[in-house]
Parts: sequence; structure tokens; C-alpha cells
Amino acid sequence: MAIAELDDLKAQLSFTDDIGAEDDGLLQQKLDAAHNHIERMLGFQIEECFGGEDQEPIPPGLIEAVLQLAAWWYEQRETALTGTIVAEVPYGVQELVTAYREFTF
Repeated sequence: MAIAELDDLKAQLSFTDDIGAEDDGLLQQKLDAAHNHIERMLGFQIEECFGGEDQEPIPPGLIEAVLQLAAWWYEQRETALTGTIVAEVPYGVQELVTAYREFTF
């Protein structure tokens, strides 16, 4: 199950209709990778806990985390350097995911 769809990512990136489907393959790759990465950060697969029958809907914060990360990776295409600090994920993604993360010790 997809957390977010290609059209959601295009909206996140403020794509207009004139762009068409030119980057759809790359966008889908970034979306799938972001979904996978967020699940690894959480420590569980989202569809096991949310979005199914008799389950709560997928939290908007997790959808936002996937979209932010996919958009960041699309726009940056590599690790970004800001001054002397390397930014691996956009600000806010970690905070969004942490609220739903399962911690084990």
C-alpha cells in the first residue's frame, strides 16, 4: 500500500500540468525510496498498523514525512551541504517520524 501517490508528490513540488509525465519514473522512485526509508526509521511497516480494515487511518504526519523526504531527494539529488553542516534529510522529517516510532531497548 502506498502512503502517498505520485500526484500527491507532484502537488508537494508545485508541479503544473505543463510538466506532464516527463519525470514520473524518477518521482516514483523517490516516493518509493522515501516510503521505505520512513518505515525503516519507524521500525515497522505502516500498513501493518495504519490504513487497513479495523485500523486507524494513516497519520497525516507520516504522509507529510514521506512527501517531504521524496521532494527533498528529487530537488537535491544528493546530500546537501549548508555551510559546514551536511543535511541528510529535510528539517522536520525526523520529528514527524519520531512521534510514531516504536522504540525497543
